[in-house]
Amino acid sequence: MDLYLETGYTSLHKYGEELCGDKVEYIEKDDCFTLVLADGLGSGVKANILATLTSKILCSMMSNNISIEECVETIIQSLPVCKVRGIAYSTFSVIHINNKGEGYLIEFDNPQAIYYHNGQCMDLQRTALEISGKKVYRSALQLHENDLVVLMSDGALHAGVGKIMNFGWQRDDIMKHLNRIVKPDLSARCIACSLAAACNDLYFDKPGDDTTIAAVKIRRKNPVSIMVGPPVNKEQDTVCVSRFMSREGKKIVCGGTTSQIVARHLNKSLKASFEFPDKEVPPTGHIDGIDLVTEGVLTLRKLLALSEKYLSTVDLSPKKQNKPDGASLLANMLFEEATHVHFFVGQSVNPAHQDLPIDSTMKLKLVESLARNLRKMGKGVEVEYY
Repeated sequence: MDLYLETGYTSLHKYGEELCGDKVEYIEKDDCFTLVLADGLGSGVKANILATLTSKILCSMMSNNISIEECVETIIQSLPVCKVRGIAYSTFSVIHINNKGEGYLIEFDNPQAIYYHNGQCMDLQRTALEISGKKVYRSALQLHENDLVVLMSDGALHAGVGKIMNFGWQRDDIMKHLNRIVKPDLSARCIACSLAAACNDLYFDKPGDDTTIAAVKIRRKNPVSIMVGPPVNKEQDTVCVSRFMSREGKKIVCGGTTSQIVARHLNKSLKASFEFPDKEVPPTGHIDGIDLVTEGVLTLRKLLALSEKYLSTVDLSPKKQNKPDGASLLANMLFEEATHVHFFVGQSVNPAHQDLPIDSTMKLKLVESLARNLRKMGKGVEVEYY
């Protein structure tokens, strides 16, 4: 079974601070994935510097398979000393794992990570290590399909202190909350955002501490192919559609002319919907054998805006769309469900756009921007032009 690692994180700034004192860094290298969540001492600029240095140094060293002992010693020697407190300090959690789900977790003074397996949250077995006078914990990882590891800074445990809870949101309460909200079809980014939003609610939208949630999930590969625009040469129509249909996974067609080409090749009828769930997005269509049929440029433009919002690490709105319009359906399939996306892009000029403020390069620019954002989401992206 082909498995795929995905990650997502969201940060809340301490109320009144412009910079977050938490930092997440991650690197993919040689089929291995390394993620670091660091929490700098205090808040604001100083904390941000400490967390940034810690996360970048650790992520770089751990991704190159340098020992944890050497990594911790380097961090201790590298961090600037706070003039007020006289100490250099940043907590951290590190996940280093391959695409088979094998790896380890290293934790220093961050809240203990939560492991989600078989529909239930549980603790990982930890081994204490003494490194340069610091107690560091190591946990072996062997993740299976739909397993999840959730990392957090201590702001998550402080949520609600002095407001609706005497002692904040306890770790057991967070585990119970995750048991309620986690579903097999939810992405790591969606889960991290949901948990951060719950923390923000407990803070009444005024976080008393920097709060970061990071999630790493292993799931089955789910490829999606999307055909946008007709080929320049009509003789390539058959070749393009044949290659498009031969790929495994779900199929999406964007654009009226493109939909007609695909329907003709499949000898199927193209049925158009006349419902407008969103007035800014044209209606969808239907072709038997195709998972989703949408309009072209206008829908892709809205999809690009949704991708920017999806990528934001400070936006707490739900990552999974609940509207039935074409752009929202596309967003769910590409952002939440897909692990790999293959674009088939036709470069022909659409005659229907001649009297509209849409030039031949707009579609290509939209695809390039979408591909770039999908890669930022961790998707495997290929673009093929015709």
